[in-house]
Amino acid sequence: MNTTTQTTRTRRATRAVAPAVVAGGLLLAAAGAASAHVGIDPTSTAAGSSTLLTLAIPHGCGDSPTTKLTISLPAEIPDATPTVNPNWMAEKVTQKLDTPQKTADGATITQRTGQIVYTAKTPLDPHQRDTFVLSLKLPADAAGRSLYFPTLQTCEQGQTDWKEIPAAGQDHDSLKAPAPSITVTAAATAASAGGTHTGHTATEALATAEPASSTTAEGSSAAGWVGLGAGLAGLLLGGVALFRTRGRRA
Repeated sequence: MNTTTQTTRTRRATRAVAPAVVAGGLLLAAAGAASAHVGIDPTSTAAGSSTLLTLAIPHGCGDSPTTKLTISLPAEIPDATPTVNPNWMAEKVTQKLDTPQKTADGATITQRTGQIVYTAKTPLDPHQRDTFVLSLKLPADAAGRSLYFPTLQTCEQGQTDWKEIPAAGQDHDSLKAPAPSITVTAAATAASAGGTHTGHTATEALATAEPASSTTAEGSSAAGWVGLGAGLAGLLLGGVALFRTRGRRA
């Protein structure tokens, strides 16, 4: 292969690979931007279900360590329970309601938990991340809606207010400081929620199997008696034959 041919092939390969490299770089950049935001990960998104929300703080305010995190609950959620984090003190901030409200279970409330505040015992290094878990129940009538949890990150120097909500059609990750959010899905059906139908089916299968086992046992017993009868008949015929043989010799 001469030098000219090799150079031509190298140029063609470079032209073919370059778009892929650029696209890959854009994807990595987008992923990096998304990971720089406060993340939220629910164990369940079904309407009316109980869920654990894990919020992740990826970094400090520039080079300043985080000292406090204030998580605001959406109006549709009247309460949440913070999970203990060894490096943080957690407290609920309640607010009185202008008008009493009824919860999904029919109870009337005059106040709600508006915020969960985590205060650091030791400031969180700006280059380290930490997670915060809230236990709560999703509204039964919120299927198809997004619930936002604006989060104020306070640092030794400065703060970041993660409260931006995207406009219709706007990408959540395109915002500079988007509020953590989840989208509530349809309520789980009885079959998918857990085992009632499956348990019934298993019971029916067991009930159906029991007569079959009994029939099999009866069949085996009958076969045993038939075999025993055949054996006795064989012995009897053998005895008759022996008796006849001895009679002829005599």
